[in-house]
Amino acid sequence: MSRPVSRVLTLLELLQTGGVRTVADLAGRLGVAERTVRRYVDHLVDLDIPVESVRGRHGGYRLAPGHRMPPLMLTDDEALAVLLGLVAGRRTGLTAAAGTAGETASAKVRRVLPERLRRRLDAVLQSVAFTAPPTGSAAVPETGVLLTVADAVRGHRPVSFRYGGGRRGAGAGGAGAAGAGAAGAAGGERTMYPYGLVAHAGRWYVTGRDLSAGADRTFRLDRVAGARILPGTFEPPDGPDPAERVLTSLATAPYRHAVTVWVRGTAEEVRTRLPGSVAVVAAEEESWSRVEIRAERLDWLPGVLASLDLPFAVERPDELRELVAEFANRLADSARRTTRDR
Repeated sequence: MSRPVSRVLTLLELLQTGGVRTVADLAGRLGVAERTVRRYVDHLVDLDIPVESVRGRHGGYRLAPGHRMPPLMLTDDEALAVLLGLVAGRRTGLTAAAGTAGETASAKVRRVLPERLRRRLDAVLQSVAFTAPPTGSAAVPETGVLLTVADAVRGHRPVSFRYGGGRRGAGAGGAGAAGAGAAGAAGGERTMYPYGLVAHAGRWYVTGRDLSAGADRTFRLDRVAGARILPGTFEPPDGPDPAERVLTSLATAPYRHAVTVWVRGTAEEVRTRLPGSVAVVAAEEESWSRVEIRAERLDWLPGVLASLDLPFAVERPDELRELVAEFANRLADSARRTTRDR
């Protein structure tokens, strides 16, 4: 698409937001002179789009009230954002109140997409598993990376990419909220057999066989660049599904503290209280379950353990046992208090 035509369409999009847009504002957003904006408006009028000129100190241009705009025009990034938002909302329950509105909206968007883009977006939707909804700011991958990796997942094709490692963030949920890029993976060129895509807590992951390391790995897609599909195919192995692989990878990634706690309850009971991205139930013996947790900090764990409402015993580290005792003392002090301290 030539730059003048692209700018005319951008002008139309700006006018569709409603209200009166000044010539100076439109010129600044389009990166052209005010005289060029007036010429673009003439182009829209020639296309029978009713652009009105508003005179006065706060004058400018606007679309005629009640005008019905032509079919939706979306870039690749916009189409992907809309469809993924609708699908994620349905699968995580965020838009359950809308009933079938999400499905009908998705169908309408898909009908106006070019066949090439529709096939690639289908690859993403068929390849991704949604787990926990976002808990904070999201880490968004490049559209080209996401589409390429999704194509590789669906076609069982190897993919290569550049990976920028970096230190994980320290979220409130310890291992689960932090979101390791890859369990022990450093940056650099990578070649992998991608088993699946997973959207977890506002981040996108690809999990599969890292041929560069000779081991299964999980990578954050927002740290991936230059993804390209390689010749050949592979057969995905039996075993855990991609979502389970990612959650286990997050829960067992190397962190500062390795925590082992015994909880009186079945493994199923414990798993309903501790998500797989935070803890791994490693064993079950005589009505007690052994729970392993990796964490950068320990200060959040006493409250989590108390919320289990089940007896527990800290096997390691000793520092956690001390923090639990301090937490219990604070709770006891609060239980004895009957008035607010002035």
